[in-house]
Amino acid sequence: MTSMGADHPTTVAACPAVAPGVGSPPPRVSVIIPHLNTPDMLARCLTSVVAQCLDHGTADVIVVDNGSRMSLDAVMAAFPGVRFLAEPRPGPGLARNRGIAAARAPLLAFIDADCRAAPGWLQAAVDALDGDEQTTVIGGDVKIDFVDPRHLTGIEAYEAVFGFRQKLYIEQKQFSVTANLAMAAPVHALVGPFAGIERAEDVDWGQRAHAAGHATRFVPSMLVYHPARPDFAALTRKWQRHVRHDYNDHVAMGRPLWRWFARAIALLASIPVESLKLLTSDKLSGLNNRCLGIGILARIRLFRAMEMARLTYTPSESGADFWNRHA
Repeated sequence: MTSMGADHPTTVAACPAVAPGVGSPPPRVSVIIPHLNTPDMLARCLTSVVAQCLDHGTADVIVVDNGSRMSLDAVMAAFPGVRFLAEPRPGPGLARNRGIAAARAPLLAFIDADCRAAPGWLQAAVDALDGDEQTTVIGGDVKIDFVDPRHLTGIEAYEAVFGFRQKLYIEQKQFSVTANLAMAAPVHALVGPFAGIERAEDVDWGQRAHAAGHATRFVPSMLVYHPARPDFAALTRKWQRHVRHDYNDHVAMGRPLWRWFARAIALLASIPVESLKLLTSDKLSGLNNRCLGIGILARIRLFRAMEMARLTYTPSESGADFWNRHA
């Protein structure tokens, strides 16, 4: 696989970022962004990333395309200091591995192509790792990027509360989503590569890191914004992937099928309890927004329960079908 663009880092020591000349010193941090079929969102992401400031040093920004049908020529022309690579095998974890192999910096930071980095995101990541690079993994906060904060869609309201519960993931489940994750390159090398399409690579990698003694810390000042799914169909595709990953883990651990069905029933029973979170969350305002979110909560939990039952009859189905590969 060959580089599709410039092979030198993007400077972030000055604002706004500018591309340096050949022979610049090694970068301080590499930012790795997997991409698939969302060039407009990628351009938005890169705009926020190259605008980041560091107190000193540079950042090496790497985009790894994962088999897009849509051309990236316009994005490449707009961001000449960014490196563009290719990973044809499907899966964001594999794309991240490709970027890591090409990274030049001692620190690694990850953001997704559909996310927008808040000002100060990269400096917060570097500061959090400073002095503890050999052991620490960090995950930042992820908030929903509302189109109109006063008038939310039901999916925006639902995902604002349930979409990215980073503090809970990190403190109780020992992983950070890869949309906002950072560590030193030697830590990643010790833990090993991200998994392929058939596993939830963020959960898998984070829990392997935890088992190896690399604690993940939550860093709220390391903030990115993620758009809500555009429609219910997109939300169901997300949960099809997650349910498939959970089912693979369930089978791999040799757990009985009745426990899988018990989890599906528990999902349905949880709807009234989880609705209270939408009614009381400080992430939402307005009764109408909260009620719209409850409607989506009920629909998606019903869908997830049905999907869990369906999977028991199609155990050979590939998870790649639900990672936008054929969308």
